[in-house]
Formats: sequence, structure tokens, C-alpha cells
Amino acid sequence: MSIPFRTAPCASCLAAAVAAVLVSPWPALAADPQSVEPTTLDRVEVVAQTSRPTTIDSLEQAQERLGQRAGATAVVDGESYRERRSSTLSDALNQAPGVFAQTRFGAEEARLSIRGSGLQRTFHGRGLVLLQDGSPLNLADGGFDFQAVEPLAARYVEVYRGANALEYGAATLGGAINFVAPTGYDAAPVTLRAETGSYGYRRGQAALAGHSDRVDGYVSATGFRQDGFRDHAMQQNHRLFGNAGVRFDDRLEGRFYLTHVDTRSQLPGNLTRAESDADPTQAAPGNLALDQRRDYTLDRIAGKLAWTPSADRALTLSLYYADKSLDHPIFQVLRQDSRDYGADLRWRGESRLGDRRNVLIAGLAFARGRIDDDRFANVAGVPGARTNAFAQRAGNAQAYFENQTWLDDRWVLALGAQALRSQRRSQDRYRVDGRDESFDADYRGVSPKLGVRHVVDDGLQWFANLSRGLEPPSFGELSGGMGVTPVDAQRASSAELGVRVQRARLSLDAVLYRARIDGELLALNDAAGNPLGTINAGRTLHQGLELGLGWRFADAWTWSANGLWNDFRFDDDPAYGDNTLAGLPPHLLRSELRWQPREAFHVAPHIEWAGDSWIDHANTLRAPGYTLLGLRIGGRMHRQWSWFADLRNLQDRRWFAGSNVIADARGVDGRHFLPGDGRSLYVGVEWRRQ
Repeated sequence: MSIPFRTAPCASCLAAAVAAVLVSPWPALAADPQSVEPTTLDRVEVVAQTSRPTTIDSLEQAQERLGQRAGATAVVDGESYRERRSSTLSDALNQAPGVFAQTRFGAEEARLSIRGSGLQRTFHGRGLVLLQDGSPLNLADGGFDFQAVEPLAARYVEVYRGANALEYGAATLGGAINFVAPTGYDAAPVTLRAETGSYGYRRGQAALAGHSDRVDGYVSATGFRQDGFRDHAMQQNHRLFGNAGVRFDDRLEGRFYLTHVDTRSQLPGNLTRAESDADPTQAAPGNLALDQRRDYTLDRIAGKLAWTPSADRALTLSLYYADKSLDHPIFQVLRQDSRDYGADLRWRGESRLGDRRNVLIAGLAFARGRIDDDRFANVAGVPGARTNAFAQRAGNAQAYFENQTWLDDRWVLALGAQALRSQRRSQDRYRVDGRDESFDADYRGVSPKLGVRHVVDDGLQWFANLSRGLEPPSFGELSGGMGVTPVDAQRASSAELGVRVQRARLSLDAVLYRARIDGELLALNDAAGNPLGTINAGRTLHQGLELGLGWRFADAWTWSANGLWNDFRFDDDPAYGDNTLAGLPPHLLRSELRWQPREAFHVAPHIEWAGDSWIDHANTLRAPGYTLLGLRIGGRMHRQWSWFADLRNLQDRRWFAGSNVIADARGVDGRHFLPGDGRSLYVGVEWRRQ
């Protein structure tokens, strides 16, 4: 919701108005009073206007811009998830069409996937580009951390599925998610928020915002802690996020960003099915014995400089630098210090080709990163003898463009491409048994896109596109295990067909897609059952249906739904035939019915349903599906106060929030299961000074 601010009328406007009142009648006053006819002046109204920053679109501008894409996109209003517990990416994105977001054990570590991206990753994401106001949060090798994002410090979230993220030069299978910050113009001057709930959950936010004629600023400080549903599942983090903008003149504007993250996470690990049935709250014995954790600090600075020679043209330069320190005791202790930096020069201009509207986006981007990766034996969570050490370098250089041409009032043609070159280099600084595990790999390619959009009317449009995608491996695939596994990039050829409906009472986002992937990065066995580690699979297929629906069928009643149908499988693989790929359920539905008779009160029962999913690619062991019921109530009072109560898993059902993804379980129960939270209640209150 935009917050109005009162500003003083501009001096020149006020002076002109006063002059008009004083000077206009002067000749009449100088004449004979008896001959002067009464004169009625036109009403003069002076309205002060505060210009929005050109570096950040408003929510309405973002919705309009993404609605003009010839592909699958969505915008999540940050106000929508502030009405409930807002801690994880799952809380923020669980109503975004096409997004699978599920916490691993009630924590910020999650499975985050679009169209099966990063299918094998149950930790430390891959296959998506996370952005902060258009600037990458990913490390240069492509991996990303969930804790680097603060949902409460986002005004809205943009979701670009698949190749539709080409606007930001992304060509991964999953696409991109862009978290857009509030500014001093659209945030409340003061925001205070507190949440508490089950399993020792505590979370708070304090935010300040303000602006003058040419300068604005926003800062948010948050703290979070929970003991967790399971043993050894304590989570704690503190995050500081801020941005400040300055308008140098009517054409030039700059914005500076600062992020600090300090996070501590205990890892309870996976259980067997039998252990989960007996006591889902227990931690895996090995995780307790090794005190497995994932702790890190992140400091990031970024800046944007935007030159707008006219209202429909802008040149933006973005720069960022991030410094991260990781302490990660798992089967060994990982100590990693990474430094990443990058730049993006991007042009967006609207012009006319003859009598036709034309929008061109073009850009150049590069990123560089260095990781000092030290590894030690894990002695009850403390580093023991050194086991390995690497000096790793990653780099990316991209050139991209996308052009939309209006063939007439209803048909729009989109053409685009991305050229990418990536390097992954690692120097072995501690040779084990005399083996040199250094490597130097380059990946390059061109990813084209062709799309078309048909506008039926202001509230209905169809779109379709064809695209190619290229995704180089991260260091997690190359050297994340016990040894180095050289792999190639994975490539995807995708097609999608979709419809968008935006009426006064009905919104619909429905997309069918099909992607053929060559060399998908998966952990596999050979035909004899021998483990191969992470390798490039042969041909795989990812296809499905993405659905988002909102229907206000009465003044006080709204029904919303977010559904996924996933069909991910091998395509005539020598070892796995046409088996289903493990990792994600074939069906997922989240739905909510909301009754809001007045602003001060609403009640919203909701349901989440997921089907069984395979744990192994050999399709011998399943994780059972689940149905969870929940209830939210809340409201806004006196425009300043809001409150909520969020009750989850009403049935107190035992369910699995995730599982391992392995090659072949041989049908035998093992430590593959991650139990989800039991019945829980979270309450919160928020105050905003208007």
C-alpha cells in the first residue's frame, strides 16, 4: 500500500498563483469604480507533487511492465504476506504461480524451485537467479543463500519463470526472482513489528523511512530466533537492510544499498521413515555427534545510477560487492571466505518503428568471485586435521537483448538472446595422496528466445514463446563432494503457452510448458548400480502446468489458489529408462478462502495438498504426500495497527517437508526424510506511523 506524504507547495507555483490573483484585477481597480463590472476569477488550485524515483518502479508500474511480457511472470505484493508469519521464502512465495517453495525443517533453508530447477538441491539453492532491485544476490558460480533475503524488507517481489528472466540477462531453467525494496517515498515513516509463536519462535522488525525533495532513505533491522520443532534445529539471524536515493537533477538519479546478515543454523538432518514414525522431533544421531551447523555472515554493498533522458528511456548502471564468511560443520568442516563483485549496464527504451510501438532492452553484465575453501576433519563440530583446500575462481560475462514490437494494437512480437561465457577455476592447495584436483573449465553459448503476445482486451491476453537456456555448474557440482567431478553445463530447449486474465473480480495465470534438457546435473548410478556422483544425465523432460487464481465472488469473499502439475522424467536413459525424476511431488495445491466483512477483521481457512514424490531416480522408494489445514485471522485497525493469528497444521499431522534426492534407494528405508512441523500457532502485531 502506498503511503501519502504531505509536502510544501513549490515556491514558483505559489508565486505564480499569487501573482495571478494580484495582477489580473489591477487595471479594473484603477478605473472608475462605478464603471467596473464584478469579475469572477477562475479557481486556482496548487497541487504539490513528489516524483517517484526512476531507479525503482512502483507496484503498479511493475505489474503493468510484467503484464506486458510474452511469457510467464508474476508480482507478489509485499503487503499480502505481512498478514501472516513472514519468516521464510516459503512464507513470501507460496502464493506465487509456478513457484515451489518448501522449508526443510521450519527454517529458512528451503527447497526453492521453478520448473524443476535445481532439482537435486535440498540446500544452498541453484538454478535460479535471486536479485535485489535487479542486482544479483547469487555468488558468481551461480549458488545462492536463502538467508540473504529479508522478505519484510521487500515492497514487492517479481517472479520471472524460465527464459522470461531475459530482461535481467538470466537464462537458467528456473528464471529469476527479484526482491524490490521500499523507498523513502512509499514506506511508512516508522514501522514496528513483533511476531511470536510455537517452538520458541520470535521475530521482530524496526524500519524507518523518509524523504525530502531530492533525497530519500529506508532502513530495516530484523531479528529472528526459533528453537525449532525438532531437536538440534535452532535458527537465529539478524539482518540490516537499507537504501538511500538522491535525485541529482530531473534526468540523473542514484541509489545506494547496504545489507548485513549474521545467521546461525543448527542442522537436525534426515531421519529414516521408522525414526520419523516413532518420533519426528528427534535429530539424526550423526548430526548431533558432529554438531552439524551452517553459520555465516554476509556484508553487501550495491549502487545504481540511472539516466533518464525522457520518460520512456533509461540507462542504468548497477554495481555490487559482497563479502561472505561461512563456517559449516557437516561430514567435514567447511571454512569458506568468498568475495563477489559485478556490474550491469542496461538500456530500456521505447520508440516508434514507423507507426508501431517498440521496446528494446539491452545490457552487458559481468560477475567475478573468489572462494578460499578450507576443509577439515569434523571433531564434534570443531575443525580437526586439514583434509583439503582450494582457491576457486568464478566469472561470468553476458550480453543480452530483448525487443518487443507491436505489430498492431493486439499482436506483439518479442525477439531476444543472451550470449554467455563462464569460467570455473580451482587450484588445489592441499594435495591428498599426491592427487592434483585442480581444474579449469570454460562454458559458453547463446540462448535465443522468440515470443508472441495477443491482447484480446484490457483484461485478457494470450502468449507463447520458444527459448533456449544454458546453465553452467556451480562449485557445488564440481567439488562439493568428497572429490572433484568435472561436468559440463546443462542446456534446455523450452516452449510455453499461457493466458493472463485481470478483471475487476477475477485474476487468472495459467501456463503450460515443456522443456527438453540435455545434460541435466544429477547424482546418478551406472547401469550396474555403481555410483557416478554428480554427472550430466542424458536427455530429460520437464513439463507441467502452472496455475494462479484469484476470484472475488462476493463483496466480502475471495477465493485464491496456486497449483502445480509436474511431470519430470528421463527420456530413454540407459540406466533409468523413462523413470520419474526424484525430488518434487507431481502435484501441489495451495488454496485459501477469505472472508473480510471489514478492514478490521478477516478470517481465511487454507489448505495445502501435495502428492507422493520419489526419493530416488530408480523409483524404488517414495516420500508420502500430505494434506495440511490451516487458519488465519487478522485485520487492520485505525489505519496504524494490524494484527494476525496464523494457525498451521491444524490436524497435527505427521508429514514430510522434503527428502534426499539420490540415485537408487533399492527400496530400503534410510535416512532420507525431513519431518515437517507439527501443529503451530504464530501471532503478530504491527504498528505504522502514517
